[in-house]
Amino acid sequence: MVKKGLLIFAACLFSGALFLQCAAQAAKKLKTIVVDAGHGGKDGGAFGEYENSLRSNEKDITLAISKKLVVELKRQLPDVKTIPTRTTDIYQDPREKANIANDAGADLFICIHADAVDLKTGRRQVGSKTVTRYKVYYTGKGRRKVKHTEPYDVEIPSYQYYKIPTERHGTSVWLLNTRNAGIKNDKIRENIQFEASGDSAYSTFNSSSPEVRQLAQVYSKRNKEKSDRMAGYVMDEIASKGRPALGIFQRAKGIWVLEATTMPAILIETGFISNPGDEQYLNSDKGQQELAEAITKAVISYKQLLEAPKLAQK
Repeated sequence: MVKKGLLIFAACLFSGALFLQCAAQAAKKLKTIVVDAGHGGKDGGAFGEYENSLRSNEKDITLAISKKLVVELKRQLPDVKTIPTRTTDIYQDPREKANIANDAGADLFICIHADAVDLKTGRRQVGSKTVTRYKVYYTGKGRRKVKHTEPYDVEIPSYQYYKIPTERHGTSVWLLNTRNAGIKNDKIRENIQFEASGDSAYSTFNSSSPEVRQLAQVYSKRNKEKSDRMAGYVMDEIASKGRPALGIFQRAKGIWVLEATTMPAILIETGFISNPGDEQYLNSDKGQQELAEAITKAVISYKQLLEAPKLAQK
């Protein structure tokens, strides 16, 4: 939920010259983090389907990593409230996940996922089998023409089909596509109006007014900048662990939990469930703990930057 400080900032929009000064005073502290374990329940997510895979489900991997991440965040940042969206194998609509973060007034949203790609199908000969085929021929001509079929046996190879694992592996971070920022702006405006409705001093605020729309755009831009910073810290920490840090991306289709949350938000594709090495890593206690610690270190760096005086004056 948008903090009351936003309303003070919004009020400054009406005084023109104070706009930039108010923007500088709008710095926030990291007080609440929401950690989302992607998928769950009837939504299993990606599945280990290549030959000799662990047959693991993404929903189980994300839950295991998220639990460890929550523990690490609480241990290393005891002054920050950490809230998981789920702690068991339950299904949550993406809207519900976003609402949990918005209702908690979270300052950071971290969504945990596991990546996958469409796998190619391979085949190998595993034997042979006998099949009956028919030779067709005709005798006679005209009305006396007669069709004949003569059976004969042939040996043909028998094949086994299987999925070929991908060679792609590593961790990536996904951010809100700026072309899909409209939903996020709308959510911010809704929260501004909601906050204002409980305070008579700002009860005349209209979420559709040019001033509030401008305010939402400012905060949306600030959220993007903060999300970029957080994503960069995650990539740095992943690389420090010796894992491939694949980079920071945006998906053209959009990702609802990044669009509908009103705070800085990132989605971490921890590894490829369709790669043997990554699938083993993601299912191991060592790999899960390593990822949890790397993300926690990234959050600590982000918190230090966010609360630094220089950033507050930016």
